[in-house]
Amino acid sequence: MKLPPKLYKYEAFSTQALENLKAQGIYFGSPLDFNDPYDCATNPVVLQPSPQEVESIRQHYLTDETTPQEAKLKFEQMPVDELQEMFQRIGAEAISSTVERFGKERGITCFSEINNDLLMWGHYGGKYKGFCLEFSTDHLPFSQADQVKYVDRVPDASVIPYLIGSDLEATNAAKDFYLIKSKSWLYEQEWRIVHKNVDTLYHYEAEALTGVYFGPEITGEALEIIALILRGQNPSVKLFRGKRSKSDFKVEFTEIGYITHLEARGRGLR
Repeated sequence: MKLPPKLYKYEAFSTQALENLKAQGIYFGSPLDFNDPYDCATNPVVLQPSPQEVESIRQHYLTDETTPQEAKLKFEQMPVDELQEMFQRIGAEAISSTVERFGKERGITCFSEINNDLLMWGHYGGKYKGFCLEFSTDHLPFSQADQVKYVDRVPDASVIPYLIGSDLEATNAAKDFYLIKSKSWLYEQEWRIVHKNVDTLYHYEAEALTGVYFGPEITGEALEIIALILRGQNPSVKLFRGKRSKSDFKVEFTEIGYITHLEARGRGLR
């Protein structure tokens, strides 16, 4: 699917969220801390290699100068069915090791295509008391987002990238498992960005943040704190006040303006 022009990040109103907003930063945390144990299909069903794949793996090791001579002799003499079982077992260990290392070393941050989902506001938007950031995918790192794939079952995995592929091929194959979730989460319409380092705060350009949507239950004080932060560094960002629809189960947004107390007093508005 084509990358959408905007991506949204729901935030609860918290000290950390405000610090990140002030720093114009997006935090990349460990995917190992995600709340759903099935999130990231990191325990795939390892497929037994076909006879053709076995021959490719065999030839790879026979021509590899680092393969011990004793092992080469074993590979030459073993029948295909025994090699299938052995390469499946070795491949499963390589997959587990690579996927686990990826999860420990790489950081991931999550976004949605939508800004008005009730479950998202309830789960991630501070029970409607938080806010939602709108980012343009014309800017880094948002232009590098990957779409999450929602599936019915735990995915299959080929041993080929892990046994005879390059380090980059194995890493990319491991990355794919961190972009897979159960269809139970389809409503999130999620996109993810992977950073080469975990526990990293990435500082985005001011122009990347294009809008802020306030939850229907946010307090006036919280809204003003966020507006003041943005006023000092992101003056072109549009602000939208959310309210619960009276006829439908949805959040409706209206663009609002903001002026400080001092400006309002100077204009005779307060």
